[in-house]
Amino acid sequence: MTGEPGGPSIAVVGAGAVGGYFGGRLAAAGHDVRFLARGENLAALRRKGLRVANGSSDFSVPEVRASDDPGEIGEVDFVLLCVKTSQLPAAIDALGPMVGDDTAVVTLQNGVEAPEQVAAGIGRSRVLPGTVRVVATLVGPGEVEHLGGPGGMGFTEWDSSVSARVTRLREALGDASVTAMEPADIWTALWSKFMLVVPVGTLGAATGGATIGELRSRAGTRRMLIAGMREIYETATGLGIALPQDALETATGLMDRQHPDVTSSLQRDILAGRPSELEAWTGAAVRLAERAGRTAPVHEMLYELLATRVARTAKTG
Repeated sequence: MTGEPGGPSIAVVGAGAVGGYFGGRLAAAGHDVRFLARGENLAALRRKGLRVANGSSDFSVPEVRASDDPGEIGEVDFVLLCVKTSQLPAAIDALGPMVGDDTAVVTLQNGVEAPEQVAAGIGRSRVLPGTVRVVATLVGPGEVEHLGGPGGMGFTEWDSSVSARVTRLREALGDASVTAMEPADIWTALWSKFMLVVPVGTLGAATGGATIGELRSRAGTRRMLIAGMREIYETATGLGIALPQDALETATGLMDRQHPDVTSSLQRDILAGRPSELEAWTGAAVRLAERAGRTAPVHEMLYELLATRVARTAKTG
């Protein structure tokens, strides 16, 4: 299944901001990368390749292997599942021709439910739960804008162990100037990220697009952000996730270190009337709190406000 001798073959499902950045890095480093894409993005990849702009470290991949046919992509060593959660069911259905006996599928969705969803479709033994750290936006077909330092990707086996295949993919990422994060507990890593991005993204959408700098600098919205983080912390501990005692302080510190102009994909999608990850972010915060026997009043309120907005947009659209 491999391309270069000793190098893994990698399918990138979803050539948006995340898939474009990480797949582009791997392809630029000479790895066998195959993009499953569609529409205008696919046409642009075929016509002019992929470009990632960062100001000081722009790079391009002029010739990209891309298709909308999973059969044409073929069986690979690794699948980087980079679609948004709203596109996950269709992506799972498309995995068949790309997944062999030894293929590992890395789930890179925001949220904490995607690994179980993918495992239900292809089996838990094929899933590497993962997370990414990158600020990137798809600004046009085949065009990704990346802000900040090198992106990072972290993943392990389901039990957080480090297998030979985990090590192999980490080495490929290192070759591509991607930070291979090494979480000691992948579920703690997923929930730690969830605890930060969901309150910020949800409140940003509910306020009509306020940036993280605006939200954290107003006393009232800052209190709401921290209360939302605390709700998710309590849900996680109620579900047996081993978050450290200082997880809330860590998340608050990360929030305060973000560039003040940062917004989330959730708020950008909702404000533009596009399909969003509301159910996987805010909806999940409410559902999982109920499962843990907790309450999540901040997220319940924000979810109802945004779900009503989305429903009204769908009617008028």
